[in-house]
Order: sequence, then structure tokens, then C-alpha cells
Amino acid sequence: MYLITVFGNLLIILAVSSDSHLHTPMYFFLFNLSLVDICFTSTTVPKMLTSILTQNKVITYQGCIIQMYFFLLFAGLDVCLLTVMAYDRFVAICHPLHYMAIMNPRLCGLLVLVSWSMFVFLFYCTGLGVYLSSAATHNSQSSAVASVMYTVVTPMLNPFIYSLRNKDIKGGLKRVFEVEAIKRPATLGLKKCP
Repeated sequence: MYLITVFGNLLIILAVSSDSHLHTPMYFFLFNLSLVDICFTSTTVPKMLTSILTQNKVITYQGCIIQMYFFLLFAGLDVCLLTVMAYDRFVAICHPLHYMAIMNPRLCGLLVLVSWSMFVFLFYCTGLGVYLSSAATHNSQSSAVASVMYTVVTPMLNPFIYSLRNKDIKGGLKRVFEVEAIKRPATLGLKKCP
């Protein structure tokens, strides 16, 4: 599942960055969401896989703090970017004639910057909540299932939900791979077929 998550999100990043038809606000936000999803899953899943394979479930205190910091950072960014994407779709649906004027590159950059900055607030509020909450008993099996659902399954499904069913992304990926197929014979010294 981790490899599917990384590969699916990398495909979106590749399509959006290399196809000029996808240089619109919606895909700009989708590009950032894919980047954050890769980082989000990469904060916990590699350590989890290592622990499963080696049967060593020990993590140092510093390693735990660092992992928690980045986990909360990227979780907060996910939430902020999804909120910005919802605003983008609201403007596109409710104000279609003014969409490009409202969602100009300056505003899109500002919204992403605010999303990337919001984690400070979310990080400290979440940390404060953890320290102030009482230590209640939890069912470890249900906690593990819930953890896998939001750390692995959701970021894995995001590329399918937001883009791979989207004809623009499919067209962008097709154009990227067609360009690579055309370049490849030329670099190998082969003639292109008519």
C-alpha cells in the first residue's frame, strides 16, 4: 500500500508539473496535496514496516518526538490543503465567470503559503490537547486499525479519488508518456516510426 501511495502521488506530481494544460489553480493545489501525502505517509510507514520485518518495536524518545512532529505537520497541511481545495471548487461553481480573476496565481500562492504555515497553530493546539487530556484506556487493536486507515489508506486513495478518474490528469499523463516514448528512440539512435 505504501508503494501504491507514493507511486500514485508521484504520477500526479509528474503530470501536473510537466503538462502546461494542468497549470491551473485546481491542479496546483492537487500537486501540493500529493506532495504532502507522500511526506505524510513517509513519516510513519517506513518505521512501521521496519518494525514489522525486524520484530523490533523500539523507538528512541528523540525519534518518537521527531516522528510525531512531522506526522502532525503533514496531517495539518493535509487538512489545510483540502480546505483550500474546497474553497477553489466553491469559487469555480458559484462564480464561474469570475473564477480566473478570483483564483489568480498570487492568491493561489498565498493560499498554499497559508496552508503550509497553519501547521504551527495546529501543531501547538494538538500538542496542548495531548498534554491536557487524561490517559484513558484504549483498545490497542482498534487504535492500530484506525492508525493504518488515516496514515496509509487515505493518502493511498487520494490520487484515485482526486485525479486518476479525471480526464485532464489522464490526458496529461498520456502526453508525458508519449513525449518520453518519442524521445527514447532518438536517444538510442533508432529511427522513429512514421
